[in-house]
Amino acid sequence: MSVGLVEHLACQIRTTKWSERKMRMSWNPALQPGCPDDVDTDAIETLIVPRARDLGDFEVRRALPAPKRQMVGPFIFFDQAGPAEFLTGQGVDVRPHPHTGLGTVTYLFRGDFHHRDSTGADQIIRPGELNWMVAGRGVTHSERTSATARSGPNSLSGIQTWVALPDQYEDMAPIFEHHNKEALPIIEDSGVTVRLILGNAYGKVAPATMFSETFYADVMLEAGKRLPMPDNHEDRGIYIVEGSILIAGQEYQSSQMMVFRPGDKITVLAGQRGARLMILGGATLEGPRYIWWNFVASSKERIEEAKAEWRAENWGKGRFDLPVNDRDEHITLPD
Repeated sequence: MSVGLVEHLACQIRTTKWSERKMRMSWNPALQPGCPDDVDTDAIETLIVPRARDLGDFEVRRALPAPKRQMVGPFIFFDQAGPAEFLTGQGVDVRPHPHTGLGTVTYLFRGDFHHRDSTGADQIIRPGELNWMVAGRGVTHSERTSATARSGPNSLSGIQTWVALPDQYEDMAPIFEHHNKEALPIIEDSGVTVRLILGNAYGKVAPATMFSETFYADVMLEAGKRLPMPDNHEDRGIYIVEGSILIAGQEYQSSQMMVFRPGDKITVLAGQRGARLMILGGATLEGPRYIWWNFVASSKERIEEAKAEWRAENWGKGRFDLPVNDRDEHITLPD
């Protein structure tokens, strides 16, 4: 979903180590929750208000990378796509394109995507499911609205994020994992539902193979309900998909992302209409990251190597091949 929707990006990303790790917290909203009135708004290290970009058929809001904050833990890219409505026969067609040095996380609220990639994966993803594609040294994939969805009017709403890989995994062979909705852990309390998509939080562990300390979850809050943020992770952020939340009495609306200071106990309160949130974070990486188009790497040299190989179009003879069953077209390297 990311490529073909974005202009190329070129920015250096520097990260720092956090020397202390906190113990895991079990899910218990009543256990020292750090009520909103006890948390100062200064606990929000960065507030990001993404700008909507009109792509013709639907909008995309990009929260990461942002001018004041490039990463939250290992998350280096965060896009909300839609909501969008399509007529019969219409849909999204993201042609085959490459990635390096990252894992792509596709998670939908509405609609579907037909994912194909150069590992041989051929998978329909539906709401509440997880597509986890780890590019490593190089992978190519496409994402299109399925033929079944196009048979009538259809809609699309979802999030795609990229997780940057630690140094030792940048050159790993690409892998693909799909986890059904039922496989993702659910944490529930009165008026609070958390679906854990990646990593660990609230004493639960999601099934996807991870390469650094991470958490990522889909949260539903009824009006007036509270969510304590996990306190066992260095970097922590919230993206408001729908509704609003209050922190220290100040209200924050949908399509805003806030990143919190490490170590602070944070609890958020859902507004009068409730809220749907994506919470994310984890450990920072060991050094700088560079991002250009769909390539992420620890050095500019790695970026240039990937660019040269994609430009050469030597499918199957180097790090890149085209997806199985989707080899008739591809996105060329941007100028």
